[in-house]
Amino acid sequence: MNGLRIENLHVGYGEQSVLHDVSLEVAPGEVLAVVGPNGVGKSTLIRAACGTLPPQQGRVLVNGQDLLKMPAARRARWVSVVPQAVNLPPAFSVMDVVLMGRTPYLGWFEREGDRDREIAQAAMHRTETEPLGSRLIGSLSGGEQQRVLVARALAQAAPVMLLDEPTAHLDLRHQDRLLGMLRTLASEHGLAMLMALHDLNLVSRFADKVALLSNGRVWRLGEPVYVLRPDVLEEVYGMRILVMAHPLNGGPLILSGE
Repeated sequence: MNGLRIENLHVGYGEQSVLHDVSLEVAPGEVLAVVGPNGVGKSTLIRAACGTLPPQQGRVLVNGQDLLKMPAARRARWVSVVPQAVNLPPAFSVMDVVLMGRTPYLGWFEREGDRDREIAQAAMHRTETEPLGSRLIGSLSGGEQQRVLVARALAQAAPVMLLDEPTAHLDLRHQDRLLGMLRTLASEHGLAMLMALHDLNLVSRFADKVALLSNGRVWRLGEPVYVLRPDVLEEVYGMRILVMAHPLNGGPLILSGE
């Protein structure tokens, strides 16, 4: 299968086991959102899927290739990662940061060439960061920084993109704008996109599939209308949840509380 395939993944930190027997697939052009309560292992899954956290058991396949058997430099050609916009070097320009996405294709002490700059420029154009190219990262808003990180990942030209809470610390407008852009990029570039998210209503609007984690396992996996159901969510989140049809798009609209 092309895209991302995670098979029977078991992951932990030392003696502490976090994920148990996690299996899922993300096809090219598809967005799969990983959701669940705090501490359930969403970020751990992202770290394991990109190979920075070696699993205790299981495989991660990209286009049929075993990612975990590749050296780090080669893995970076297959999987890009968009972290939360924190700890970016404030004195670097936007272009400098986006060009970092070309590092997996460069040799030791090799500088970026014209082709690398063309790819970076195209990635900035697609993420609407082109006008920011000469700006310093430290002068940007959180939403702008997050789009720069997406541009860097896009410049990597990897078939799989992993995102860890990309809407954290963003206001409603920037959340909507960023996820709409990611949805379009996945479709137009054929990216298999796996993202950890908290907001179930954003998941309902922008994800093709949802993996709901509970106690380190995939509790339910499928389309939003199958996963985002009150009986399913109440069991995992331990609270009363109401789900109704969204008045604008008909998808699940999730309300919580008594």
